[in-house]
Amino acid sequence: MHRHWYDTREKVIRDLDSFGTAVYLAFQIRRVNCERCQTVKTEKVTWLALSNRATKRFEEAVGRMARQMSLTEVARHHRISWDQAWRMELEYMRELIKKRPPAFKIRVIGVDEISVRKGHTYRVVVADLDEQRPIWIGGTGRTKEDMDLFFAEIGVERSKTIDLAVMDMWKAFRNSTGEHAPQARIVFDKFHVLRHLSMALDDVRRQEYKRVSEKERTYIKGQRYTLLSHQANLDTEGRRSLKLLLKANKRLHKAYLLKESFGQLWDYSYPAAARTFFENWKAQLRWQKLGPYEEFAAMIDRHWDGIVSYCHPDNKVSLGFMEGLNNKIRVIQRRAYGIRNDEYLRLKVLTSFIDDA
Repeated sequence: MHRHWYDTREKVIRDLDSFGTAVYLAFQIRRVNCERCQTVKTEKVTWLALSNRATKRFEEAVGRMARQMSLTEVARHHRISWDQAWRMELEYMRELIKKRPPAFKIRVIGVDEISVRKGHTYRVVVADLDEQRPIWIGGTGRTKEDMDLFFAEIGVERSKTIDLAVMDMWKAFRNSTGEHAPQARIVFDKFHVLRHLSMALDDVRRQEYKRVSEKERTYIKGQRYTLLSHQANLDTEGRRSLKLLLKANKRLHKAYLLKESFGQLWDYSYPAAARTFFENWKAQLRWQKLGPYEEFAAMIDRHWDGIVSYCHPDNKVSLGFMEGLNNKIRVIQRRAYGIRNDEYLRLKVLTSFIDDA
């Protein structure tokens, strides 16, 4: 018979408040020394958080609140330190991902990069567009090697399940996807393409500001936002300013109409019809002296296969999710301003679209 001994230690931990009053639980945990195992083992308490300072339900309450509020507000509400709130949220997010792991079969991925701090520091973000959730964030830049890390993590078998990859026209992402998931069709993200067109329109605006007389400049000055916005998003004053600007400058008027009409390209269901639309759109550039637009049209020609592939019925996926995800990540970064912990940002992004109900 193997002899053993045990003792008890008292613990005091935080639990959920009761009508605004902080509640602490005091209890004893047994420790057992077994001569056969030559180890001291502590009794497991299932409702105790990993930190051993609070119950799991208190940690979950802190984590849920941190999804909507800043950590400073959460810490003040629960009368705990900021560091305690931060550690509890981290553990809550880790558990949330364990409960809702990404699907094994990933049919459609969306790929983008985010800037995490000044100095061109990036992370690659990959989302499952069927599940409408980010599933990976990593790398230290936006190179092919950074994208390769995603495929290395999911493995060869899961990479073979990818049928479609939505991304911008960044060559590094295309090369990595082509190497690790050659069966996947590439679709270029509509919103990235239109962003290039908006940049071309802004270049035209700057050129026109330099070209025209001082009197005509008064219509252009300070109207960058007005010109780049959709007319439906402008208020009454914005629409009036836009009308005056387009009336005063025929070249900007033409550029604005071409920008507004280009989005129709993604409405076509047949590649031939989409190509006809694009050729007609391009034909309107003749004699207009819109150099930035001509460069944009040349870029579309070079990447035509990845743009027109959206016409295929099987490729009709949500192209707006990655844009929405980027906006949400910017909100997360503003709320977490000053926190330089990479794991925290990664977990915040990965759990941002997971329902914790």
